Amino acid sequence: MKFGGTSMAGTERIRRVAGIVKRQQEAGHEVAVVVSAMAGETDRLVNFCREASALYDPAEYDAVVASGEQVTSGLLALTLQSIGCKARSWLGWQVPIKTDDAHAKARIEEIDADALLASMAAGEIAVIPGFQGVSPEGRVTTLGRGGSDTSAVAVAAALKADRCDIYTDVDGVYTTDPRIVAKARKLPLVTYEEMLELASVGSKVLQTRSVSLAMKERVRVQVLSSFIDETAPAADTLPGTMIVSDEELEGTDMERQLITGIAADKNEAKITLTAVADRPGAVAAIFGPLADANINVDMIIQNVAKEKGETDVTFTVPKSDLVRAQAMLEERQETIGYRRLIADDQVAKISVVGVGMRSHAGVAATMFSTLAERGINIEAISTSEIKVSVLIDSDETELAVRVLHTAYGMDAAA
Repeated sequence: MKFGGTSMAGTERIRRVAGIVKRQQEAGHEVAVVVSAMAGETDRLVNFCREASALYDPAEYDAVVASGEQVTSGLLALTLQSIGCKARSWLGWQVPIKTDDAHAKARIEEIDADALLASMAAGEIAVIPGFQGVSPEGRVTTLGRGGSDTSAVAVAAALKADRCDIYTDVDGVYTTDPRIVAKARKLPLVTYEEMLELASVGSKVLQTRSVSLAMKERVRVQVLSSFIDETAPAADTLPGTMIVSDEELEGTDMERQLITGIAADKNEAKITLTAVADRPGAVAAIFGPLADANINVDMIIQNVAKEKGETDVTFTVPKSDLVRAQAMLEERQETIGYRRLIADDQVAKISVVGVGMRSHAGVAATMFSTLAERGINIEAISTSEIKVSVLIDSDETELAVRVLHTAYGMDAAA
């Protein structure tokens, strides 16, 4: 069971979470719980780091931001004890959750679950802070924002759990953000592949890496709400959204659905390098150093410029990495050989996702014509087998999502 930041925001909500956990144990399950920091706490800790140093040491950043989950895991264990449950907290290094040494973006390499399993078999509820692990050097690491979802799936895989329930502030996966589109519909089933695309293009429900890990390890993941009444049924019968394999969807009408969801992501920034030399190795000189610095590049467009032998290269990076990416590219201006660097952090990525695209033409055409009718300019495009993404001005995000949701016939009946 995993509980997000809004579920853990304050002692009253932690008490509610403890009640949900206790009910699962009383139903005969062995339970491990992964918790996020209280809502807003990680942002507060990140801001402290930025105030201390604009170009902070990622290892020390981890030492600071990992403390949020340490607090909530201890508080939940205390609360469970107060209502008669045997419970204890396990910090990342105590489990241990072994990661690589890429601080602030660490990847889980191995979880030694023997001690956890022994504790759970003895009737103890294990409460584990999400988001954190331990590096080969014994230092605290964090898994990147939203990393508690990855922690939960990894722990579920290590424990060979029957299911991983992700409790959040929404009661499932919707066709789009219900706060933007009131007629968004909840989906009973979503494939790993669709959820992976939705997560990667800005759907806030699950972190990309958690879905990828669930797909690899075949962990059945259920998304459901922790904001339920005390008398609500246990999670085994709650109508959340189950994330499953393609095989599990066979025989349902889900596969006939053209578009599963529309996602919007405002955490992108666009970088354009003008007049880059059009020669072998020029593009590698741009993206090699970014990869070495663990800066993830998403959309890439290369245009042939009017000047012969020169090209413009446009790409997107996470907004949080923009300053580092700019500094790195400006240092290498002579090596790369470009004229100007133009950065824009007022952009948003809008994506339509669905396995139905494989067998239906015209999905991209509908997207482009719908946006054009509303005068929304497309700055970049990228596609995959089951996804089309466009980059637009961030001020037009909500309008784009609403008109596309209607254009694809996804609005729920009134």
